[in-house]
Amino acid sequence: MATDSNIVNVIAERYALAVYELADEGRILDNIAQDLTKLQSLLDESEDLKILISSPLIDTDKKKLAIEKIMQKAEANSLTQRFIAVIAQNNRLFILPATIEAFLAELAGRRGEIIAEVTSAKELNESQIDSVTNVLRGALGNKVTVDAKIDSSLIGGLIVKVGSRMIDASLKTKLQRLQLAMKGAQ
Repeated sequence: MATDSNIVNVIAERYALAVYELADEGRILDNIAQDLTKLQSLLDESEDLKILISSPLIDTDKKKLAIEKIMQKAEANSLTQRFIAVIAQNNRLFILPATIEAFLAELAGRRGEIIAEVTSAKELNESQIDSVTNVLRGALGNKVTVDAKIDSSLIGGLIVKVGSRMIDASLKTKLQRLQLAMKGAQ
């Protein structure tokens, strides 16, 4: 039986593939990717926007109107605006983050790029991101795009996810392992 997150991912991938095909046909893939990346940043920064897209208590028409205004203010491409409007009209704004992720993954995959999700305790500067990118490029031998995320609970270190592989070199995990080892020694 499929879980809710699997269903969301399947729906998101269908929407992402549809907008990918339209953007490819119109030769505006980079424009759409830029719009969706900007929208993801807005979602990451705004708790109100997260509530807007996920709350079942907010009327579909109000959600659609609000997201349309946001996209207009962001000066998004008309295809992006229409695409987001369709998702809103179908009352599926809650899948927006998964759809954006699926679109960017599809774009990267077709371009032969690998997306590495790098989570750190603090924001990485350009030099640090470049270093991580170079190490990953050397290890993977492909074009690597780093998607930097912040999780202050890590205390220090990094978690790097590439596809289904994950390298957890965070201080939080090391402390948890030490705690378990100490419990086992008692």
